[in-house]
Amino acid sequence: MSGPKTGTPAFSLPQQRQDIASTRPSHPTSNGAATPGTILIYEALILLLKDACRAGSQSLSEVAGVQETLDIYPLSDSAVSSIVESLQCRKTLLELAFKLGLAHDPRLRSALHLGEKRIAALLVSIFNDNSEEDAVLQLRGDSAQYFLDVVQDTLDRGFLMAQEHSRMARRIVRKLSETCDQLPSSIFISGVTGREEYYTFGGGFGDIYRASCGGQVVALKYMRAVNLLRGDELRRLRSKFCREALVWKDLHHPYILPFMGIDRDSYPSSLCMVSPWMEHRTVLNYLKDHGRGDVDKLLYEIAQGLEYLHSHDIVHGDLRGSNILITQDWSACLADFGLSAFTDATSPFDS
Repeated sequence: MSGPKTGTPAFSLPQQRQDIASTRPSHPTSNGAATPGTILIYEALILLLKDACRAGSQSLSEVAGVQETLDIYPLSDSAVSSIVESLQCRKTLLELAFKLGLAHDPRLRSALHLGEKRIAALLVSIFNDNSEEDAVLQLRGDSAQYFLDVVQDTLDRGFLMAQEHSRMARRIVRKLSETCDQLPSSIFISGVTGREEYYTFGGGFGDIYRASCGGQVVALKYMRAVNLLRGDELRRLRSKFCREALVWKDLHHPYILPFMGIDRDSYPSSLCMVSPWMEHRTVLNYLKDHGRGDVDKLLYEIAQGLEYLHSHDIVHGDLRGSNILITQDWSACLADFGLSAFTDATSPFDS
């Protein structure tokens, strides 16, 4: 199979999908539609690009290059593989659209929207098919990363309208992340600077360092134990880290410590969770320094935070004074979700 002309983007599949792709039809039918038994997520976008090629508004050589690339557009034979391939295919199709002068064409946005709705529908089908669920949890490397990124983007952009579908999507992201030791790309942040040389607080497995990010003082939760553990123990610790980060990032409440993201630059050998720095420290420090005059207020705020967790089927699992921080406005907020558990045991994606 010949590649596209120089300067025209080519489709590229993860290696484990290339082997599968060689056993099935490698391109859409002549009018851009999928053949029976295959899945074509961005069918509307391909049809738009083919129409633009026929309109001939660009040079003949450029149109020929675009047409050749469209002719080798990879089809998928399962919902999982189509999700895995969709990220790279979308990127390539957008590059082709820009080449054809469609960057500001409202039809492009409509075609993309249809493709993203198709992805959401495929995800729902995966949630209801045990064999597809098993296929997801077997993904590794680039394929796992692409799947995580597509599902997270679908969640973030609100294409999974039903609350139960959103919860199932978050569960499958957590489960796959723990299994393959990878996280959605969007969870990582950059720009953490000024980390202090010595930690401010220390625990059994991790330390808290003070640093800066975007002009804000932040706390870095560094998993020191990664330098001490090996083999299965290290894998369990990294799995715990992934789980805590993914649980925490979806929590948004006045009495829950905000999650800012994961920093992978401060320590080359380990990831760090980033959150706002709480100058007033823990509720234990507060009670020691200020007495018990505001205990009722603090108990109410703690109860509100717990009610929010429980409304999302989450049990904190490690509620104690050292995991309750005091904010700048002297309110309580819950922290440390490393031992949190989910109460919906009927879901196939719960752990």
